[in-house]
Amino acid sequence: MTDPVPLRFVTLLGSLRGKSFNGAVARTLPALAPEGVTVGALGSVGAFPLYDADVQARGFPAPVLLMAEQIRAADGVIIVTPEYNYSMPGVLKNAIDWLSRVAPQPLAGKPLAIVTASRGVIGGARAQYHLRQSLVFLDAMVLNRPEVMIGLAGEKIDVEAMELIDSGTRDVVARQLRALAALARRLRA
Repeated sequence: MTDPVPLRFVTLLGSLRGKSFNGAVARTLPALAPEGVTVGALGSVGAFPLYDADVQARGFPAPVLLMAEQIRAADGVIIVTPEYNYSMPGVLKNAIDWLSRVAPQPLAGKPLAIVTASRGVIGGARAQYHLRQSLVFLDAMVLNRPEVMIGLAGEKIDVEAMELIDSGTRDVVARQLRALAALARRLRA
């Protein structure tokens, strides 16, 4: 029996806050990845200017092109984001708007998982819904199950250590990473 082909995933963090619940989850992902899968972080979406077609006409900003290339080179993407006002944060939407204009489209056909964490009990479900709508346009291959919506995040995440500490939630996230790896390998075949 041969070992599965190694995979490399990247995380796109939709939060700018230093002690973010979602930043802590993103930092925990490499430890939860299945054997043969590495997880690395993309640059900050805060480095992107607000989308402006006039800026684009003068040339794409370097952080946009770098992130697009890193996504293209990865075997899968994990978006980790909070929910703001029943939707995704503006900085994440702005990053998606920029990335949607890069050719070739870096997210087209790319296996992608979504993780949300919030203080509320539904854990960012509405942000996931809106994010999924935008990703349809980009033709990303969004993993449907298992969904990961971490509710009551203050009880499950240690922001001082920047780590997801709840064992049950860690198990669900690990299952999602295994499912994303299986999807990525299926799409490669």
